[in-house]
Amino acid sequence: MTTIRALTAADRDDWLPLWQAYLTFYESVLAEDVTASTFATIVDPAGDIQGAIARDDDGRAVGIVHWFAHPATWSRTGYTYLEDLFVDPSVRGGGVGRALIAHVTDAARAAGSDKVYWLTAEGNATARALYDRVAERSGFIHYQIDLG
Repeated sequence: MTTIRALTAADRDDWLPLWQAYLTFYESVLAEDVTASTFATIVDPAGDIQGAIARDDDGRAVGIVHWFAHPATWSRTGYTYLEDLFVDPSVRGGGVGRALIAHVTDAARAAGSDKVYWLTAEGNATARALYDRVAERSGFIHYQIDLG
């Protein structure tokens, strides 16, 4: 059975390979100081970004998720953005991704958010198959302007 709990500083060595695999999946590279800052923010109880780690029956880290709540102009209580979700390829299809999404949904509901939303790559067929089962597509197209 998969267990999911909040990330702590003690999880860094288990989180890092999953984070790096997530970045590799999206063909991205981040400077080490950005990764260090990201993890520090996630595990800081006063930080704006939250994170959780999924572990299998043997305690092996098999998935991570990061999210944050934010105000919204179309809501009195705001929304929750699920920013990063990664499941070890060796356990995909076993419910870990669904459990991580449910974990974020429960946290968002407890925080009073009106909705949870996220983005994924158009070609990410494996993840999209899950997302199509647990959520509805918004119909919006994502645009961005890089400033860095």
